[in-house]
Order: sequence, then C-alpha cells, then structure tokens
Amino acid sequence: MHHARALRLSATALTAAALLAGCGTSGAHHEAADKPTAISAKSDSPYRGTAVDPGFAKPDLVLTDTTGKPYDLRKQTAGKATLVFFGYTNCPDVCPTTMGDISTALAGQPQSVRDSVEVVFVTTDPERDTPESLGKWLKSFGPNFTGLSGDLAKVKKAALSVGISVEDPTKHHDGTVTSDHGTQVIAFTPGDDKGRVVYTSGTTVDDFAHDLPLLVKNA
Repeated sequence: MHHARALRLSATALTAAALLAGCGTSGAHHEAADKPTAISAKSDSPYRGTAVDPGFAKPDLVLTDTTGKPYDLRKQTAGKATLVFFGYTNCPDVCPTTMGDISTALAGQPQSVRDSVEVVFVTTDPERDTPESLGKWLKSFGPNFTGLSGDLAKVKKAALSVGISVEDPTKHHDGTVTSDHGTQVIAFTPGDDKGRVVYTSGTTVDDFAHDLPLLVKNA
C-alpha cells in the first residue's frame, strides 16, 4: 500500500468495493476490486490503512474458540484494539501471509501495545477448521491470535455487516476444498469498538507496525 494513498472513506462506499474482493480457488486475488473507491482525495487520517467514517459496528457474533468454549466477540474484545479477519487454514496464500505479517508487526511492538491488541481469525470453512485444528494452526502466530469457528450462516452475516463477502466452501474433483472470502482486515478501536480502519491484501508489515500503536491509542 502506498502510504500517500491512505484515504478516508464512507462505510457505504467501502462496503460496495469490499464485496468484490476475494480469495479465489486459483489463489489469484482481485487486487483492483480490493482497493476501495475514495470519496475524497485528501485525508487527515494518521493511519496507513484505509480510514472509514463513521465506521463499522463490531459484529454481534458468538462462536466457539479454540478451547471449545463460547466466545462473544463484542464482550471478549471490549477495550482492546481488535483486528478481525475472515479466512480458512487451508487457504494457499493470503490467509497465512496476512496472519504472519500481523504477527511479525506485533513482535516488534512494546509489551504495552502487545497486551492491548487482539487478532480474531474467523474461519469461513468451519467443517474442516475445527476448534482443535484452528488452534494448532494459529499457535505459531503467537498469543494475540484467537480462532473462532461455528455456524457458517452466522459467519457470513457477520462478515457482510462489515462489507466482506464470504461464500460457501467449494469441493473440487481432486478432493480439495476452497473458500472464497474477502481479504480485508477490519481494525476496531478500543474506545468505541468501531471498525475504523481497513487493511487490504497489499498491506505491509511496516504498515501494520506503524498503525498498531495508533489503534491502541484510539487515534
């Protein structure tokens, strides 16, 4: 992401663009559609991600965490800068890359920032991504990562509420399963629990590292 192009958008405009983005069965991403159309060429946002106004409400979502316990997204991430991503563990490219980039960015932060950030990975393939398998996959990314699985209809509704499209998994002739999903990370600031910043698949480790302290401060 080119830093000078971080723009402030309306949530409505962002939603229209975000629905076009996806992680396809071929592993190719629709980068042009993944970049929202700006309603303003200027921005006073301090973030390198794309600032949205008035922001998305945090989804009212209760699923199962990797320990098998119910996890209420709103209640259990309240007061923390929360990055939410919808994807699946067998994704060949953007899912592990995005989680890895956030993990690397977090590792370079002071303890005070790390303690104030939660990364929530919501699976779009709950049949294969059981709590146990999801936990094993996320473990390598660090303690800030929480995995959620459960009813796909609930997941799709929650994703749609923040402008992200999630399709039913597709099983192919060779037995592999792919899941088309939007590639954005939605960042919710701790002061108001609003989704204020969106990160597309072109976001770098440096971009995340720059923005994490600002998200914690509710900048």
